[in-house]
Amino acid sequence: MSLRAIVIAAIVLVIVGWTVYATTRPDPVVEASSSWGESGHADRTSPAFTDWDDEEPPVIPPRCATCHSLNGFLDWLGEDGTPAGAVEAPHPIGSVVSCLACHNDSAHALQVVAFPSGAEASVLDAEGPCLKCHQGLQSGDSVERAIAGLDLDAVSEDLSFINVHYRVAAATLMGGDGRGAYQYEGQTYVGRFLHVSDLRTCNQCHDPHSLLQNPRACSPCHLNVVDRSDFINIRQDGVDYDGNGSVDEGIALEILNMHQQVYLGLQAYAREVIGTPIVYQAGTFPYFFVDTNDDGLPQAEETVFANQYGTWTPRAVRVAYNYHMVHEDPGMYAHNARYTLQYLYDTLQDLNEVVPVPVDAMTRP
Repeated sequence: MSLRAIVIAAIVLVIVGWTVYATTRPDPVVEASSSWGESGHADRTSPAFTDWDDEEPPVIPPRCATCHSLNGFLDWLGEDGTPAGAVEAPHPIGSVVSCLACHNDSAHALQVVAFPSGAEASVLDAEGPCLKCHQGLQSGDSVERAIAGLDLDAVSEDLSFINVHYRVAAATLMGGDGRGAYQYEGQTYVGRFLHVSDLRTCNQCHDPHSLLQNPRACSPCHLNVVDRSDFINIRQDGVDYDGNGSVDEGIALEILNMHQQVYLGLQAYAREVIGTPIVYQAGTFPYFFVDTNDDGLPQAEETVFANQYGTWTPRAVRVAYNYHMVHEDPGMYAHNARYTLQYLYDTLQDLNEVVPVPVDAMTRP
């Protein structure tokens, strides 16, 4: 290597090192508090913290309190003197995810976090609370237990939509190690996405207080990144995963195109195999509804609880679970793109056994 090349490499390393340090060094308390105050973790008006306000009595159930109540999370940690790893009782409404949730001895000491599948993930750095509360409440194992022994394409009254829950970044991050998605028998899946050594944990990529990402941490390697809107244009290879003939789009769009084909395939399956058209509405529980006019679009009068989709087959349950999981992690392309592409491709292959979907042009990582 020439002297000039060595000097250039050294300069690049210094720039990258300083950028990472500048974006991950501890914030002063006042600055951290201000950043946290503008984050979703501090938003007392959010449904994440108000969903139980009108209940009688207005308390948060144990399963929910773990992540939707400060005292519930401290209970799960064992900071309240009860056994760690469980919440024994409901907790009062009115709290948010504040400083004490993460800044306590038990949170700092977390070394392993169990996922809904039963798999355990090692905690790197200080990401334990993030892994716990962004892992979802269900897993591919939950789906497999629900459909075990049933005819794949026969409607069963015992089945219903299985909801992975909300903002499941940790489930995506862990990939096949966490078994967050429904994983098909006979297939292999990549494990945790480790990225690069200084940008591989939740709090290295996201400011732990504002929750935002700093584009400057990415731009030394991803030269197209100037601001956050550029993240979706990142890609590292020239493989046409979605089969649309383009390799210039970001990996996020490769995923979203494949994701859309899953939805179209599920709609075709519901119409042609089940006999009841289906439509999806993000953000409206329980997400899947009967498409009463069979136009393929969610209408206001259709997306109501009373019109929820109820004629489920095992194949539809696992396809819908994987489709919804992508919706519940908007950053799936950064958290673990290969895992997401793998299970979407396998989901399309599953549909293709009974209804035609354009999977032949696609590529599985």
